[in-house]
Amino acid sequence: MLVEATFEKLRDLQDILSEKIELEQEIDRVPKMFTAQNELIVRLKKSFIEKNQDYEAAKVAEAEFREMLAQAEAAREEAERKMDNISTQREYEALDHEIREASEREAQYRKDLQQEERRIAGLDEQMKQSEAFIEQQEAELNERRAQTEAEMMEKKRRVESLQKREEALTGDMDKELLFKFDRIIRNKKGRGIVSVRGGVCTGCHMILPAQFANDVREGKEIVFCPYCSRILYHEEASEDEVIIFDTESVGSLADLDDLDEEKDDDDEDEEEATAHFED
Repeated sequence: MLVEATFEKLRDLQDILSEKIELEQEIDRVPKMFTAQNELIVRLKKSFIEKNQDYEAAKVAEAEFREMLAQAEAAREEAERKMDNISTQREYEALDHEIREASEREAQYRKDLQQEERRIAGLDEQMKQSEAFIEQQEAELNERRAQTEAEMMEKKRRVESLQKREEALTGDMDKELLFKFDRIIRNKKGRGIVSVRGGVCTGCHMILPAQFANDVREGKEIVFCPYCSRILYHEEASEDEVIIFDTESVGSLADLDDLDEEKDDDDEDEEEATAHFED
């Protein structure tokens, strides 16, 4: 296959892969979209369960205080009735002490009971609000899921269509080249094949060695930029065109296997680039 024909296919493939990869990334992000709301609902339900446990405990305490209040009232009333039958000062003092103690217990139990009743009322209101908020969040989440599922179905259909176009386009192309090109597209924001103008790679704006630029101009083989790893093709620069160099964005030489951060492969690719320059 002629190199120029390969370039044309790679340009078309670049558009297909860029769109397909973007769609795949959107599909992959969908579960994360619902993570925060799912976690919120889980926390709300946990809080609701805890409030319900507090509510049940408060109901038990309320019943106990109500029973103790009734016993204190009965003890006071019984002591008050006995007052009509006392005959000595000692009996009077004993009953009076009993009445005062029963009255104090009664007042304390009544206070505790009222406090539990207020607590129960507050917990009941909180649970109603929590329950309503949980239902609202679940309804919103279900609605978003239904809407998103419809969108995802359309995106998956689009991915399948792009996959068929990709397969039809690349059936007779070198598999290793396609593998590398796919990785470049994924790691270079959709730009895997760029021109060389005036001896400069328009992908990373690095000046290429003269002999290397001449090899690209001749177009006899597929050449990768030693700095940004993109596939290069020659494009004539106009006489008045100004080439802008972005030196800040350039670090050390890049290569294809650097995309996986595998140092051994990096060294091997750099040696290949150096040998190519020396040729």
